[in-house]
Amino acid sequence: MKFASLGSGSKGNATLIQAGGTCLLLDCGFSLRELEARLARLDMGPGHIDAVLVTHEHGDHIKGVGPLARRHGMPVWMTHGTWRNAPCGDIPELRLFGSHTPAFHIGDIEIQPFAVPHDAREPIQFTFRHAGLTLGILTDAGSFTPHVLSAIEDVDGLLLECNHDAQMLRDGPYPPQLQARVGGDYGHLSNDQAAALLSRIRHQRLQHLVIGHLSEKNNCPRLARRTVAAISDDLDDRISVLEQAAVSGWFELQEQE
Repeated sequence: MKFASLGSGSKGNATLIQAGGTCLLLDCGFSLRELEARLARLDMGPGHIDAVLVTHEHGDHIKGVGPLARRHGMPVWMTHGTWRNAPCGDIPELRLFGSHTPAFHIGDIEIQPFAVPHDAREPIQFTFRHAGLTLGILTDAGSFTPHVLSAIEDVDGLLLECNHDAQMLRDGPYPPQLQARVGGDYGHLSNDQAAALLSRIRHQRLQHLVIGHLSEKNNCPRLARRTVAAISDDLDDRISVLEQAAVSGWFELQEQE
């Protein structure tokens, strides 16, 4: 199993997950032209993608979903609540499910959605399983619940939100109402929250810890990395930090002997 970010942040998010003969796109917060340009950096195109999954209806996650689905006839999976609020127009091949739906398969990948606290209609995140390996994705959550911890406690790879540093948010340019929204229980995870979450799961088994959705105004990569690395002496070598403007390389998960 492997995964790659096509960009992560408030201006657009998209993640590729590939295992066996299946390739999935998680979210598409970029225009179709921008998505195709970013895919090309990995020597890929829309034709390589089997389906799109959507976490929630905010523009930085759903902007390009409609155009992509209509242009390429691509199936799209999202929750009922997300669809009721999705600004993406007609979806020719739409698959709806609930935030507590049991695991299902798309091709060779088993997908488990789990509900998260975020200021959207029915927001979810996912774990992806193949051949004994599990990848967890957790962004766009203002806090973590026992349900969230249970969903990701045994993952082999984790893409985790480190949106802001609490002090930088308080001292930063956002007005009080926006600060309250970002830092609230239904906003985004801070560096300290991400570190607290990691301390409560089996982080020793993580092959890759990829931190993303960093605020360009209320965080910095060095600070985010240092905060989460502090929970364990051996974690820093397994941490990567995503960028808004850059496409990451592939992060590979391998079966352990």
